Amino acid sequence: MLNRLTDTLNFQTQALTLRAERQRLLASNIANADTPGYQARDINFAKALREATGEVATNGALQTTQRGHIAPLAGARGESGKEYALQSQTSLDSNGVDMDRERASFADNSVKYEATLRFINGSVRTTLDAMKSYNQS
Repeated sequence: MLNRLTDTLNFQTQALTLRAERQRLLASNIANADTPGYQARDINFAKALREATGEVATNGALQTTQRGHIAPLAGARGESGKEYALQSQTSLDSNGVDMDRERASFADNSVKYEATLRFINGSVRTTLDAMKSYNQS
């Protein structure tokens, strides 16, 4: 039972970390909307989550070869995990930020970040309720 709870919380924690990283990237894209030559970046969330949970091998990932080595943080990714966003139209200054797409992605990711927080909160609350004695209700 405890392993299942821990696994669920670890999965949600990894998802939350990746959502926060994606939010940072989207905010950076919006902030650089007027920077000439700036190319919008994003991460493929589903692929990143599969890599963070160990479902898919990560190219160039750090490997621990001995017990004393410190494992990388779950979901920790280098520049290789970030992709350039596709340009919907060209601009004279070679800026690749589409503000409509970035705002929509930012709002969507914000809602999903909040949902992940609610999942974690619900799991913890359910566990705490299950641990209460009958007399404390």
